[in-house]
Amino acid sequence: MTDLSSHEAFLAALRTVDGLAERGKTGGHFYAGSRPVIHFHGTGADRCADLRRTRTSDWERLPAATPEDRAALLDAVRRVIGTP
Repeated sequence: MTDLSSHEAFLAALRTVDGLAERGKTGGHFYAGSRPVIHFHGTGADRCADLRRTRTSDWERLPAATPEDRAALLDAVRRVIGTP
């Protein structure tokens, strides 16, 4: 089971997803090829993520404050990328 107890642990889990690459000077911005997929806003209980499910879709804001939120986001990112 992947440790998603902190935001840093979640970022570490995202870095292991095949087909996903972290870019940017501040970190936490992930791309599939040239397509942005996920980035973050806020801290602590206000932390959320913007997820783009398809090349043409708008950003969808999702909660990322709890381990359960982060597990759901990790699953969503894997579906977007097409990896198990």
